[in-house]
Amino acid sequence: MSEILEMLFGSKSRVRVLRFFLLNPENEYSAEEVATKNMITLASVRKEIASLKKINFIKEKTKKGKKFYNLDQQFHFYSELKSLISKSTASPESKSLTRLSGIGEVKLVLVSGIFLDYPKSKVDMVLVVNNVNRGKLKNVMNSLEAEIGREVSFALMNSEEFKYRLDMLDRFLLDFLEGPHTELVDKIPGLKRFILGLKKY
Repeated sequence: MSEILEMLFGSKSRVRVLRFFLLNPENEYSAEEVATKNMITLASVRKEIASLKKINFIKEKTKKGKKFYNLDQQFHFYSELKSLISKSTASPESKSLTRLSGIGEVKLVLVSGIFLDYPKSKVDMVLVVNNVNRGKLKNVMNSLEAEIGREVSFALMNSEEFKYRLDMLDRFLLDFLEGPHTELVDKIPGLKRFILGLKKY
């Protein structure tokens, strides 16, 4: 979906800046923060901000000599753009998700929340990984957040903790498994049968 938007809007940088402000409408950011959070160059951000200011998509404020920017929610096409961006974000087909296979011995990856446009989910992702490489995990999450324009919440545990929590009928896990979610990796024996059992009651 991101590739379609890049074709429509002309560049990855423009899509990321548009998406970032649309999905974080209440906050103000410096150009440096926008560049860092979206993994694009400061020069690209400044170019896009200059263009978006001209059409009154974003507003500029100066605090203590430093410029900050935020979305102008009175922008004429605000609701239409937000709907379009939300649909493109709510997809489990993000490129960065495929990189999760390199963070350790991955046993389970389930997504919900922002990926399925399901705001009731307590987290966006459940990860069961043995011998996790925290540095690689951080890099993947940073890339993922830059790609979709929002912070991603996740629950991380190893196989032993996951089994213990399932055996204890942990309410957090049960709520997640009972709600809408998409399975990207499942190497947990019997989990599908367990989930089917939940949905029968």
